[in-house]
Amino acid sequence: MIVAQKLVKGSVYFDSKPLEGASVYLNNTMLGTTTNEKGEFTITVNKGNYELIVSYLGFETMVYNLNIAEYKNPLRFNMQESRNQLDEIVVKKIVYDDEWKYNLEVFKKEFLGASELAKDCKILNKEVLGFNFDAKKNKLEAFARKPIEIKHNKLGYLIKFDLISFERSGNQVSYLGYTRYAPLKGGKRKQRRWKKNRLTAYKGSPVHFFKSLMNKNLVKEGFVVNQFRRELNPDRPSEEEIKNARELLKLNNNFSVIDLSNKKPKNYTALDSAMAVLRKVRLPKYKDYLYKSQLKEKEIVTAQKNLFKLVFKDNLLVVYKGEKEEVGYLKMNPFSKKLREPTFQTSNMIPLVKDIYFDKNGSLTNPLALFYEGYWSYEKFSHSLPLDYKPEE
Repeated sequence: MIVAQKLVKGSVYFDSKPLEGASVYLNNTMLGTTTNEKGEFTITVNKGNYELIVSYLGFETMVYNLNIAEYKNPLRFNMQESRNQLDEIVVKKIVYDDEWKYNLEVFKKEFLGASELAKDCKILNKEVLGFNFDAKKNKLEAFARKPIEIKHNKLGYLIKFDLISFERSGNQVSYLGYTRYAPLKGGKRKQRRWKKNRLTAYKGSPVHFFKSLMNKNLVKEGFVVNQFRRELNPDRPSEEEIKNARELLKLNNNFSVIDLSNKKPKNYTALDSAMAVLRKVRLPKYKDYLYKSQLKEKEIVTAQKNLFKLVFKDNLLVVYKGEKEEVGYLKMNPFSKKLREPTFQTSNMIPLVKDIYFDKNGSLTNPLALFYEGYWSYEKFSHSLPLDYKPEE
């Protein structure tokens, strides 16, 4: 297959002077270079839309939306020294104590994941990472003084990740950044293993799902899509009721007189009522109601110019029948005494904004527009692949 290519040229400056050694790359691809002594760069690019990233330590990262069909003249970028709100934190000396080590392990688990592919995915420059933990809010934030360097021995990539934000609040995790891939060197045996693992990472992934939507072959690719709405659980007390019950018990700390059983006492008091409320705290906050099965592509997405817009209502439950769950995923449930048998990989897709789009590469234009639950939340950054990855090659 012949693909139209174009040579993209440009230059990078600071204070009207050429900036040598700046990184210039297409986000989430293996295409990139550094500027020469004249601040110039060239990249050969296939037809399409990309995020062109320009970065240099101590300067604001620049993001340019590059449409190859519209590109004509050389690009010029004027870098600015970094003045973001993390500066004060970054310049402080990071203390590599036990708390830092603990937060690092939490970060690796939440960022890289705990799957089979994540087991041989290593951060090479851990010392660039710093953390802020708010115990009251149970919120962990991470920042990096330099791009994070990751060696992925399972997929055969050396990855540089320019971390913009990372936050774990309760059980929810979100992160944002820019990624550049480079292939690792290896013999034929390693190349075959990497090819197999890359296909495993691709199959059943959000990118695989979006491309199947785009190509109108969901069923052929192994996906079954159901629709559900989510409502507050009527059997669970409200957050205000829970708060009031806890405050009442703090004021009356003689818990020995309170019956903890579910049997209602004869002389029912306010303390008994408070305990009845707190017995229901562990009930799910929400209940999901499945109301439509086996959705067609036209019920989920519509094409709009060079993008695809998600048009479904409420939420989606996506089942991938091509692979079964890993044992590691089953072990994530701390309340399960006995592991159940692995079944098909199942994920929930929860919209967080009104209008959600993805491109022909299966990449969301707003990476934080969707929240994933279930198996997709288990397969984290260690399952990511370059946008130019092609499963058939």
